[in-house]
Amino acid sequence: MRNKLVLEHVSKEFGDGDTSVKVLDNVSLQVKAGEFVAVVGPSGSGKSTFLSIAGALLSPTKGRIIIGDQEVGKQSAKQMNKIRLDHIGFIFQSSNLIPYLTVRDQLLLISKLAGNPKRTSEERADHLLKRLGLTHRSNAYPEVLSGGERQRVAIARAWMNNPELILADEPTASLDSERGRSVVQMLADEVKLHQKAAVMVTHDLRMLDLCDRVIYIEDGKLSEQPIQH
Repeated sequence: MRNKLVLEHVSKEFGDGDTSVKVLDNVSLQVKAGEFVAVVGPSGSGKSTFLSIAGALLSPTKGRIIIGDQEVGKQSAKQMNKIRLDHIGFIFQSSNLIPYLTVRDQLLLISKLAGNPKRTSEERADHLLKRLGLTHRSNAYPEVLSGGERQRVAIARAWMNNPELILADEPTASLDSERGRSVVQMLADEVKLHQKAAVMVTHDLRMLDLCDRVIYIEDGKLSEQPIQH
């Protein structure tokens, strides 16, 4: 099964000389199609830095990142933007919805940025909204949505361009346990159904049984942990 995400001997340091701090220390990871991987660890352990590097939002100090069949960092800024838009779906802790766009338009904007045909985009948006139980909210603005609805819109937006890699940063942080589990179950189902790869940074250990692997990060190093069912 093909790897969708590869990190090879990645290190990340911030600062110079005596003030230098190594946040990631020679970490390697492979995530295959159909795999849902959780990354857990104490506050300040490098989880968000790890996810930012995996999503080509941050460059490593050393090492290689390969997304799909493309090595990140060997392209221009314009090409990097296209890789993020076409190949990666981001889901953040706060849904980061645009306040002046309706639910449907949040999705259509992503497709428009990618240059997809309008008719195809509208059909895709309506399909995703139906699948995530949001059809009745398609013309609503973010301010009237519940926390769970906002996060489902964020998921639909992340899936809009059919990315091969999904990266989620604490996607359940603002939700109660029932809604949080529903959101993670949606991610797990998408990974299996469409053979995506997904990495989720989380502090919520109750969600780990929905994942295929659990990676623990501490002091900038990764280690694999058994899943407690």
